[in-house]
Amino acid sequence: RFVPKRMVPFSFPLSKCALWDPVPMGDVIGTHITYYRNPKICLVEKTLRLAYRHAKQNEKKSFSCFLLGTLTVDEDGEGITLTVDRFDPGREV
Repeated sequence: RFVPKRMVPFSFPLSKCALWDPVPMGDVIGTHITYYRNPKICLVEKTLRLAYRHAKQNEKKSFSCFLLGTLTVDEDGEGITLTVDRFDPGREV
């Protein structure tokens, strides 16, 4: 779970039986998507234009929407690519 400006440890809901010993072992390590991989973002122009047009037509100063895409690992295994290719304006309700 990511909280702005600080990382917090994972937590799991309580259960009647545990499959592992919950006592921490070893040093604390941080994990982040960019720790081992070089990220790239590819944005389809049509999607960007659609989002821009929707923002201009919207009467409110801020609005909610979704940009959808796919996340792939590069063939060499050294990087990841996020390809954003769809725009969903969402619902007002």
